[in-house]
Amino acid sequence: MELYLDLHSQPCRSVFLLAKVIGIPFEFKLVELSAGQQYSEEFGKINVMRKVPVMKDGSFILTESVAILKYMLQKHSSSLADHWYPADLQQRARVNEYLSWQHMNLRAHGSTVFLMALFPVIMGSEVPKEKMDAAVQDLNQSLQMLEDMFLQNKPFIVGDKISVADLVAIVEIIQPVATGLDVFEGRQKLTAWRERVKKALGEKLFAEAHEVIMSLPQQMENNSNLEMLKPKFQKLFS
Repeated sequence: MELYLDLHSQPCRSVFLLAKVIGIPFEFKLVELSAGQQYSEEFGKINVMRKVPVMKDGSFILTESVAILKYMLQKHSSSLADHWYPADLQQRARVNEYLSWQHMNLRAHGSTVFLMALFPVIMGSEVPKEKMDAAVQDLNQSLQMLEDMFLQNKPFIVGDKISVADLVAIVEIIQPVATGLDVFEGRQKLTAWRERVKKALGEKLFAEAHEVIMSLPQQMENNSNLEMLKPKFQKLFS
């Protein structure tokens, strides 16, 4: 199996983490988005959508992180602990409920805060305070929903053990954390859940998956590709 990834991307980190934690052998194919490698002729032959993550399993090519996650889980279900993607219909529905919800909520709001925090570095000017405040407010609302709707009083989203839903959720939360925003401040339930998830994944693997994104400030200082990102940022925040 080949995985085409850029670990700055939270969907890519979810795919990377799951493959690692459940022990799927794969070849890591780096696609540097900030350098425009997704537009290369070679990558275009693999994926006409020009986006990552991409999974290539023999001649079968699959895009979209949730589809890839489910494919890996279902293909290897006979050798996996059930808690990752429960066979029980209702428990699996809870996992799928979170995976359906997150795209336009926690992932979207975390990404917006992340990109707004990078705006001054890329564009050389600040995002208006009211826009940043509104983005952080949206993120906080999604975090509150994660606590109240999904976690409730359970150790993990689906109960007593970690599932792929928890893995995806923690990866999404780390995106704004990488900019220096402490989203866990004042959230004891979420903080305790984070520690359980890190322990279940393995702290060494968790650190490996997030090393690239957590060192982002230093990367930005020495990144010669920043100029290429300006049109995207102008389009996003014009």
